[in-house]
Amino acid sequence: MTEFPGSQIDVAVAAQYRNMAEGLAREPRAVQYAQQALQRLGRAPRLTLVRGGTDGSRLTEMGLPTPNLATGQHAPHSPTEWACLEEMVLAVRWLVEILQVWAEA
Repeated sequence: MTEFPGSQIDVAVAAQYRNMAEGLAREPRAVQYAQQALQRLGRAPRLTLVRGGTDGSRLTEMGLPTPNLATGQHAPHSPTEWACLEEMVLAVRWLVEILQVWAEA
């Protein structure tokens, strides 16, 4: 503004989404049960970070702990995005097993 007299800069900051880590820490069963279900299927759970806002971050903020799970997608929201059918089938099996774990709890 010093360099351009008469100019004006307006900045508005608005929360778009919260990091889901806080919500999942308050209710850790969602992640624990997902890990347990994966182990029952003979697979090793691997926790990773996900960048950006997701439906899960909003749902977690609203009180429904919703971690992101692998679904067979690769390079999401990019020109080279693709999905693997075999991994999608594994994701469905995982979801069914997660439901079983919750039902037993």
